[in-house]
Amino acid sequence: MSHRILIVDDDKDICEILEINFANEGFDVTCAYSAEEALKKITADTSLILLDVMMGGMSGYKMAETLRKADNHTPIIFITAKDTENDMLTGFSVGGDDYISKPFSIKEVIARVKAVLKRGMPPTEKVSSNQLTFDNFCINLDTKELRIDDEKIALTKTEFELLVLLAKKPDRVFSREDIINKLWRETPYITERTIDVHIARLRKKLGNYSEMISNRSGFGYRFLVE
Repeated sequence: MSHRILIVDDDKDICEILEINFANEGFDVTCAYSAEEALKKITADTSLILLDVMMGGMSGYKMAETLRKADNHTPIIFITAKDTENDMLTGFSVGGDDYISKPFSIKEVIARVKAVLKRGMPPTEKVSSNQLTFDNFCINLDTKELRIDDEKIALTKTEFELLVLLAKKPDRVFSREDIINKLWRETPYITERTIDVHIARLRKKLGNYSEMISNRSGFGYRFLVE
């Protein structure tokens, strides 16, 4: 079964170019020319959303925020002409999984989409249980859920995979390069700064447990178990 991609951009020419190229790659593609239209076209089979930020009416950021508040965690890649660090931070903070600046390379967009869709736990690593439990902190590997003090914490796909990577090997320090090689090994476009942004967003969601993800200055990140 092919992956289903929803492309959301008010520029019909961009939509057409992306649609043709992704269709040639074997994807099932749907286009929407506004966030409002896109919200009506999202289905349970939607694999990923390519989302423009600046559109008439609802912005891409607002659409992403709306989906996450509705507990919809379909991966989102923002495509936008807004390329400052603050723009990227905003994109990640509202639940984006990746961020591509215009003008973009079609090959880069396709590579990033494939990387997000293929990203999963490294096949060489095994776990003996479907849960990682640390007192009141429970990661369910089957349902892809995190519960803290029996309360479900909403994580994006990227955040969950990053948390599991660290939690499966408590006290091991993962360098930023390690993390990129584990979770983004299919694409060369991820920077170390991107890792820091994802870690910061994840720690914020952990609330009182944020210190379980520790930064070893100059080395990387580790998951602490006391």
